[in-house]
Amino acid sequence: MVPMVQAEIAVIRFGLGARPGELAAAAADPFAWLSSQTTGVVSLTSSIALAPCQEIFAAIRSAREEMRAMKRDATSTLNPLRDTYLPHYRAQVLARAQSAALTTKPFAERLVHFWANHFAVSTDKSPLFGLAGTLENEAIRPHVNGRFVDLLTAVEQHPAMIAFLDNQNSVGANSETSRRAEQRQAKRKFGINENLAREILELHTLGVRSGYTQIDVTTFANIITGWSISETGRFFFRENAHEPGAKIFMGKSYTQDGQAQGEAVLADLVHHPATAQFIATKLCRHFIADEPPPATVSRVAHAFMASGGDLRHVYAALIETPEAWDSRARKFKTPEDFVFSTLRGLNITPSDPQLVVRDFELLGQRQYTPGSPAGWPDTAKSWDGSDALMHRVLWASRIAARYEQGSNPLEVATSCLGTQVRPETRSALRRAASASQALALLLMSPEFQRR
Repeated sequence: MVPMVQAEIAVIRFGLGARPGELAAAAADPFAWLSSQTTGVVSLTSSIALAPCQEIFAAIRSAREEMRAMKRDATSTLNPLRDTYLPHYRAQVLARAQSAALTTKPFAERLVHFWANHFAVSTDKSPLFGLAGTLENEAIRPHVNGRFVDLLTAVEQHPAMIAFLDNQNSVGANSETSRRAEQRQAKRKFGINENLAREILELHTLGVRSGYTQIDVTTFANIITGWSISETGRFFFRENAHEPGAKIFMGKSYTQDGQAQGEAVLADLVHHPATAQFIATKLCRHFIADEPPPATVSRVAHAFMASGGDLRHVYAALIETPEAWDSRARKFKTPEDFVFSTLRGLNITPSDPQLVVRDFELLGQRQYTPGSPAGWPDTAKSWDGSDALMHRVLWASRIAARYEQGSNPLEVATSCLGTQVRPETRSALRRAASASQALALLLMSPEFQRR
């Protein structure tokens, strides 16, 4: 394969779409260009100052108290809670879009997006509307190029994940909290909540039909009772809510005390072959094909197991497998891919958070709102319907009209697609009635719609 085609695959398939000059920069050594991005923390490439999780928690708590006080005033139309979390949400979405548009490490940034979707939280559940971005920035970015066990632990102990899956309400039947409630004959009944335990097993590690049972789910839920959130909005282990004693999970006895018991289970889940297979399948589906080649999945899973979940080795296996460089294995872009590759291709740095939010709402992939712990779908059949394509046409026309001034659509096509631009597309761009129309045609061309 000629170096320029390899560069195009590296930048477009593994990255987020080419910025001006990026194809040439990657052409010298596409493999090294990708590998160089798999070290260290992946920071946001944005100057926006984002509030940390605990600060947002404190603001939301204050807003809720204000809302309770306002209920006594039937004439008030204010909504302190909305006014508190909405600016944080908009800032997180804009910072994410700016980072995608400007980063010089687009493979690393795409990996952040992959893991954020793998460990999905959705803002359609209060108070996540202002917190979802903090999970990505505080738990995922620091660990995306490290060990999977560290990434997994940071995510499961992040307040956004705890709150999304209600583990702060999970109390062991034999815990101190339950015993005291029973002694007082309290009206409030405590119990375990299985949400976090179930999703860790089903969506974050082993995957469905991988050998665990409902008893294992319940046991694991008991193991992580007490994993909660402090009054200051940080992860906090509540010893008095934890179900005491040794527990048998998936055939193994865990005798550790308190928080360490759950962390020991997470460490063992990382080394389970089903986890390696599940993670490898999702990575290969995301980067190569909707139906990932079994040989590729096997290589990546082997790298996961052999390295103990060292993600650098996993990524190396992914980019070194021959199937990853097959020019015929093209992925249809999700709305997120479409927006970010457009920003990069047209060299746009977004600055209006409300506009970015509306763009994603129009295209059907509202940021940080997948609607379920399963995250957004990652196959073409979920995104290539006729209605969805019409919204893409509308958005492409708006963007082209907004940014066509001074652009040469043929030069833009070469800059962001290289040799992938088809003769039919070049001809259509030449015949277009205006630069705006030509840019819209480019954005909706089959080669730009795939990566």
